Amino acid sequence: MNEGLLVILLLFLPLVTFVVNRLFIGKKWPVLSGYLATLILIITTLLSVVLAWQYYFEYGKINGTYALFIPIDEPWLSFSNSLSINFTILVDALSVMMVLVVNIVSLMVHIFSLAYMKGEDRYGYYYAYLGLFTFAMLGLVLSGNIFELFIFWELVGISSYLLIGFYYTKPEAVAAAKKAFIVTRFADFGFLIGILLLGSLSNQFDIVQMVGSLTSQQTLTQGAGTSFIGLSALTWACLLLFMGAAGKSAMFPLHIWLPDAMEGPTPVSALIHAATMVVAGVFLIARFFPIFQLDGTVLTIVGIVGAFTAFFAAIIACTQTDIKRVLAFSTISQIGYMMLALGVDDNILNPHLGYTAALFHLFTHAFFKSLLFLCAGAIIHAVHTNNMLEMGGLRKLLPVTHIGFLVGCLAIAGVPPFSGFFSKEAILFAAYQQHKWLYAVALVTAFITSFYMFRLYFSIFWNKPVKNEHTHEGNWLIKLPLLILIALVIVTGFIPFGNFISANGKPLLLPMHIGFSVIPVLLALLGIVYAAILYFKESNVPASLENSFGLVYSTVKHKFYIDELYQFITHKIIFNGIGNASAWIDKQVIDKLVNVSAGITFSFSIAIKKLQSGKVQQYLLIFIVGILCLFVLFLV
Repeated sequence: MNEGLLVILLLFLPLVTFVVNRLFIGKKWPVLSGYLATLILIITTLLSVVLAWQYYFEYGKINGTYALFIPIDEPWLSFSNSLSINFTILVDALSVMMVLVVNIVSLMVHIFSLAYMKGEDRYGYYYAYLGLFTFAMLGLVLSGNIFELFIFWELVGISSYLLIGFYYTKPEAVAAAKKAFIVTRFADFGFLIGILLLGSLSNQFDIVQMVGSLTSQQTLTQGAGTSFIGLSALTWACLLLFMGAAGKSAMFPLHIWLPDAMEGPTPVSALIHAATMVVAGVFLIARFFPIFQLDGTVLTIVGIVGAFTAFFAAIIACTQTDIKRVLAFSTISQIGYMMLALGVDDNILNPHLGYTAALFHLFTHAFFKSLLFLCAGAIIHAVHTNNMLEMGGLRKLLPVTHIGFLVGCLAIAGVPPFSGFFSKEAILFAAYQQHKWLYAVALVTAFITSFYMFRLYFSIFWNKPVKNEHTHEGNWLIKLPLLILIALVIVTGFIPFGNFISANGKPLLLPMHIGFSVIPVLLALLGIVYAAILYFKESNVPASLENSFGLVYSTVKHKFYIDELYQFITHKIIFNGIGNASAWIDKQVIDKLVNVSAGITFSFSIAIKKLQSGKVQQYLLIFIVGILCLFVLFLV
């Protein structure tokens, strides 16, 4: 199949789902809309598999290096002969991998939702919004123009807003949708300024040409020579791009929207908040990685923010009792790992190891985290609660879900031979070689991750006798996606990922040292054992430990009161302080100045309106008087 046609089909087919379901059949035939959307996603996924096979094994590699192709480059908005915004499709190793991930996870969510969302109001609209989101994500990863990427970036935000707030009758869901939208908009404002800076420095919006221009010596010197507050224009541009990435990927301190976004349907969490939308920030850094490499300071900031976020979110996850919120903070932590890997990429011994390790973890995380979220959906569907304290003993009643959740927990904990072990080891090895203290943070975080995930696992499937013997797992539509994802989690770690994805397109061997892996694996097993001691059987030990930590535990459980701090800043300072002061100035100063101006104008018009009486005699008299005055002035 022609490459351009193939890409156009897999890009726009999900949009067809949105249009057809939203405008035509979503309300009248909701069940049909679900099966139609799923059928279209099956076709789209098969097309993405064909694209990946053709690219990686047939035409993608040229002279031993994976090349990039631009099958579509159509003018859209032209500003000058050298500056324009085109609709450009960029096919390279990174975009092909992302297309594969987005479509596979989206398909699993579509199939799972056929049973999970059955009977819901606006069922057809739900599938329409899934189609819109999938289209937006595919457009984002295939964009070859930075403004085109930004448009799809914002479309991802809009579609996620619709999905998070799907239960619009629940105030919590509406608030969560607004929170996600507003927080990411602040970050996207920085992203937009970064785009304009990069465009100004390179005089390009085409991503390939922009990267080529900015990495050239002449442009690099120009960008480094222009400074603001001691930082070059290029550094500011990279920092602002990272700001946009941090917002979308929920990095500290812009992480606050993600846990609340769990108010959306659980399958949505598997799609948006585990495998696709939240990794868009990681993808953005990877897409412009040659530019980020020019400034070691920016990469160091990326690594530090990633490491802190990974540790910070893992600590909070240990105290949460809502099953979806535990997984939400786990997602934040794991994406912190990816950012950490990108930040430690500047390695002499293993160049670009961090880049490949980060994307490898993105790839494996997509499958084991979507597996965990879909298992959480199956659990909630069965027991009708999100609170893990109200669960227990479900392993026999939900056998497939139990195996899936266990496999996902082992993968995220980094236990071999599951996929998370291989990608996390690559990140740890990159950090160890470049920044020992970041490696130490990542190592401690790995132990905490193992503990809180198995705290969750034992609390759900063991701990206490099951309360409802009539709990059932659901039909094959629930089980099939779980079985497929279980297989992917087991298999994907053995893929020689570095042969396909690297910063320079050349094959990269990801190192695997048995001796190096001993400590991380032992820490993971130690976390599992510690969780088993506390939560395998019901006891008072966890509660007594919580009480012994007192204020510290309460602070962590309330997420270090960061939400309350933002609430205080926005309501007490911005709204009540700055907002009220601005409102007073607007009403008492600006409005009164406008009213005074209007009053003066009105009084003046009253005074002079008699001059426009419409009487010719009066006009003639004024004309004669004026002539006489001019004559006198002329004589004088």
